[in-house]
Amino acid sequence: MSSAAAAGPLSETDVAVVGAGAAGLYAALCAAREGASVVLISATPLAQTASYWAQGGLAAALAPDDSFELHLADTERAGRALVRHSAAEILVREAPARVEDLQALGVRFDGDRSGRLALGLEGGHSVRRVVHAGGSATGRRVVRQLSALVAEEPSITVFERARARALWTDRDPADGDPADGGPAQARCRGLICDDGRIVSARAVVLGTGGAAALWSRTTNPPGSQGFGLQLAHAAGASLADLELLQFHPTAVLGLPGREGFLITEAIRGEGATLHDAGGERFVEELAPRDEVARAIALRLRESGERSVGLDMRAIDPAHFPNVVAALREAGLDPTRELVPVAPAAHYMMGGIVADLYARSTLPGLYAVGESSCTGLHGANRLASNSLSECFVFARRAVLHALSGEASSAPSPSAASASTAELQALRALPAPAPAGPETREALWRDAGIVRSAEGLRRLLDDGHALARLLARSALARAESRGAHQRSDHPALDSALDRHHFVLSGDGAGSFETWS
Repeated sequence: MSSAAAAGPLSETDVAVVGAGAAGLYAALCAAREGASVVLISATPLAQTASYWAQGGLAAALAPDDSFELHLADTERAGRALVRHSAAEILVREAPARVEDLQALGVRFDGDRSGRLALGLEGGHSVRRVVHAGGSATGRRVVRQLSALVAEEPSITVFERARARALWTDRDPADGDPADGGPAQARCRGLICDDGRIVSARAVVLGTGGAAALWSRTTNPPGSQGFGLQLAHAAGASLADLELLQFHPTAVLGLPGREGFLITEAIRGEGATLHDAGGERFVEELAPRDEVARAIALRLRESGERSVGLDMRAIDPAHFPNVVAALREAGLDPTRELVPVAPAAHYMMGGIVADLYARSTLPGLYAVGESSCTGLHGANRLASNSLSECFVFARRAVLHALSGEASSAPSPSAASASTAELQALRALPAPAPAGPETREALWRDAGIVRSAEGLRRLLDDGHALARLLARSALARAESRGAHQRSDHPALDSALDRHHFVLSGDGAGSFETWS
């Protein structure tokens, strides 16, 4: 890893990666292994990103009784007729190789007594196919190892405690002069950081995570507010499916210091059960997440209670040591008492429109991980597909960015930029964080069940991303997966395979993706 201080105010690199979670770290390492120079922008010190706290694992068809076809069928079933088939097929076919590559990079996944990978069962999966590390500490193990490799790699320069303020774009000369009838096609040529440093790059890869922290009750850290989505849209890239936000069914409620702490679905996969205030089980615990979250929300509305109880007393605490330790630190012993849980905003299926090579609609800009929307997750993400997605599409993004097709574009140069252009870049506004009013409004009006009345209120919110989300949710006048409308309670089959896309110029329309 090169010194960030040595980079100076102007840096030139092959690939600039924004975000040092699982997708960003792996993208940087893949680029370095291809012989490319990399600048990695990390808002936090390495190994302190949101991915660090991910308890889920990597879904991959590795078991003898599993297959690509089964994994694909489970993904499409969970996604409620909105999954992009081609993206899901790539995911299921390439995930096993990415697990092998992570092992080769030194990530140690949990094994059984025979030394084979121990595969877990999670909601929506028909067989055991989820690879974990340290039980429910997968994110911690993976991010820690990849961060160590990044720190040792001389071709990767890391800007720690830095944020991308804006993307640097210009028109692609190959597209012709607009005055002569050519399209005014912009190209991403780099970015500017919040401290004024400018990076020019052949390709920019956004791995900035999702936006679930826009909601007041969330499992995400405070920084997960869709900053990458705002960067991309401001530069002219399209966004899609912003109405599709997954609520995790089992987030801790009412324990000081652990509010919103996620209790991994793998615990239910090992036999933990959900009980209402009367002690009754009321839902199939391993149904897809949207079903379980809605069942809990309905039971709470009917009973007036704030939480239901997760009974994990029969679960061996050694299998989930970080969950048990965190609960005990908060004063609750899950081996003796039920854990109070309720749904919380968790994962955004929508994001920056990305194709099968993670290309956004803005040439030169790629989006990977939760910041992207390939259509893979449809209207309801299948558990643990997201970490697999990080690695599958991060590699595809980098290989395409460094390919002959992508490198045929003119090479950007920070040195060639005029002083006026650099000054204009430094004057661009940074993505705005959401205030408490916006976060409360999203929880109230764009929560597990929405209505036209509440969504229209959000159209007047002060935060741009909240307004875009409200537009998307109003356009989808149906109930599908994670998007539930009280005024349109039925699924509209006419919207099968239709994704609501907001183009960079602000126009919105439904598109079908093959």
